Amino acid sequence: MTKDLLTPVLARIDAGLEQSVERLVDVLRIPSISTDPKFDPDVHRAAAWMADQLTGIGFDAAVRPAKKHPMVVGHMKGPEGTPHILYYGHYDVQPADPYELWDSDPFEPVIVEAERGKRIVARGAVDDKGQVMTFIEAFRAWMEVHGSLPISVTVLLEGEEESGSESLEPFLSANKDELSADACVVCDTGMWAVDKPAITYMLRGIVSVEVKIKGPSRDLHSGMYGGGVINPINLLSRILGDFHDETGRIRIGGFYDDVLPVGDNELKQWAGLGFDEKAFLSEVGLEVPGGEQGFTALERIWARPTLDVNGITGGYQDPGGKTVIASEASAKITCRLVPDQDPDKIIAGLKAFVTERLPKGYSLEIVHEGGFPALRVPTESDYLKAAVAGLRDEYETEPVLIGCGGSIPAAGSIRNLLGMDSLLVGFGLEDDRVHSPNEKFEMVCFHRGIRSNAAIMARLAELAG
Repeated sequence: MTKDLLTPVLARIDAGLEQSVERLVDVLRIPSISTDPKFDPDVHRAAAWMADQLTGIGFDAAVRPAKKHPMVVGHMKGPEGTPHILYYGHYDVQPADPYELWDSDPFEPVIVEAERGKRIVARGAVDDKGQVMTFIEAFRAWMEVHGSLPISVTVLLEGEEESGSESLEPFLSANKDELSADACVVCDTGMWAVDKPAITYMLRGIVSVEVKIKGPSRDLHSGMYGGGVINPINLLSRILGDFHDETGRIRIGGFYDDVLPVGDNELKQWAGLGFDEKAFLSEVGLEVPGGEQGFTALERIWARPTLDVNGITGGYQDPGGKTVIASEASAKITCRLVPDQDPDKIIAGLKAFVTERLPKGYSLEIVHEGGFPALRVPTESDYLKAAVAGLRDEYETEPVLIGCGGSIPAAGSIRNLLGMDSLLVGFGLEDDRVHSPNEKFEMVCFHRGIRSNAAIMARLAELAG
């Protein structure tokens, strides 16, 4: 019965693809950059656009105030007894800088021909407006064909995902009853290949800090004091170099205490994916791998913790020279975490590591900029099995379960505050240039993403009790 209901929906998606693309182009034109206050009116405009789309489909939807940028919330009741699914995404985007590296205006989308057919190029094409539109267009097709959805749906779209999600947890806490559901679909991840769908079941967590070392009471003349004092920049550089040993292992005490090895079955599955590390490096102009020795590339990216220096500041930075020994130096550091690692414990260990290497008279300031634990989704969930079945229906191949080295804070917040697991189903590709100039979304991925979301809803409807 479900297949009979789905078939005309898929036909409607195919027939309406041109209009779906036009709507995607419309929202991509809105520069909803959440990090820069001068774009705040555009962020609000994007929220209103999304709410209007949901309302036009038949949702009870509205723009809701939050601490910084608004949320968009929509509800539609499905048949009695069917699952209630929360769909999460974000309508804000990263800044487009550097503009000179774009082949076209980042907020004037263009559709170009490429090796996989047509693709749309714009900021937010795949992260996350294009992916959000895959489920919105799936909702639209179900409504146009049947006048209702096969399941109950709540939609939550935020406008701060690219700037720290400061408002998300307070909003979830304040609206816990309204946002309650059986499971959550997060459409902000990727596929294994253009013809190989995937569900992400592991996400690394993160801690982000700024480490600042202070030494002399003022900047010093490097001729008068050079050789007579310890330079804070030199000191910081040595400490940063000490973080890893010669095998790439992190030397912070207790860093690996809670890290569990990957099971043999998972390792076997990952080996069967045929990951090409040489091609992975070549795509970014590199040849030599890095990271912790003794592990495969996918283990290092998905299941091992890391420590990376993201930026260093100290001394004179403007053109020309200035012969000073700076009074202080700082570095921004992130650690990617795996399941069971405690962000607070990692920060404490990092602080102790730096402190024990400071000479007398030198001080340390650590600014904690954020952090959250890693996430692992249970693979035995009936909801995950339904998502797998829906993807299998569309692609006629077995979807793969994959990890992700990155982080989606919302998935952890939704689990912790709303008590539900997330189905991380995405349609991006590794070469989509997320956060980079010329970000793109393949039209075949957009089209099949809409069809896949429709098929997943049909499979979820079969769980009705």
